[in-house]
Amino acid sequence: MQKSAVVTGAGSGVGRAVGVALAREGWSVALLGRRESALRETAAMIASGEARILVCPCDIGDTAQVHSMTKVVLSAFGQVDALVNAAGTNAPRRSLEQLSAADYERIIATNLNGAYHCVQAFLAGMRQRRSGTIVNIVSDAGKLANAKAGVAYVMSKFGLAGLTQSINVEERANGIRACAVFPGEINTPILELRPSPPPAEARVKMLQPEDVAACVMLVLNLPPRAIVEEILVRPA
Repeated sequence: MQKSAVVTGAGSGVGRAVGVALAREGWSVALLGRRESALRETAAMIASGEARILVCPCDIGDTAQVHSMTKVVLSAFGQVDALVNAAGTNAPRRSLEQLSAADYERIIATNLNGAYHCVQAFLAGMRQRRSGTIVNIVSDAGKLANAKAGVAYVMSKFGLAGLTQSINVEERANGIRACAVFPGEINTPILELRPSPPPAEARVKMLQPEDVAACVMLVLNLPPRAIVEEILVRPA
């Protein structure tokens, strides 16, 4: 039976790379993100083959949109075998001194609350089948705070790590496993939100989205009896 996955943040960066990698291995993939045009660009990068691709514009920080998206995905695929939470954002003015209330709420809504909403959306079906894998793309800023990442981003990533641990603690007996991937610097569009975006020569030395996607595929392709709870990956 063809496996199906939901990938958030699939319009660019790690989410796009994960969606492409899944499709290449024959998974049906629901591509989630706020911008439909970007999701369609991702879909266009995928050679059709046997993979079914579903473009699902959705702001995962909005519970009503997540609810609607869930019905569309389950109607199309019947079930979801894997969820990859790759959506993330930040703000240029990100220090405690500079961060606005609006930016704080937006970052937490996307990076943490959105992941939680998507987990809750598909967890019941995984419990019923006693099988499912959830991969959360965190950050090494979710291991140790740093000023470069900013306070809201750090808080959201520590929370996402806690969500991953909670899934394993509570749901392992139900056949569900979760992995937190903690990448170092990745060359993705979120770098443009830094106060001073890094130059091209610095970006080529960073992890690339495909490197993180390879970590995700490792987790998903392991036998159900094996759980990789955390992966910490940094540029060499």
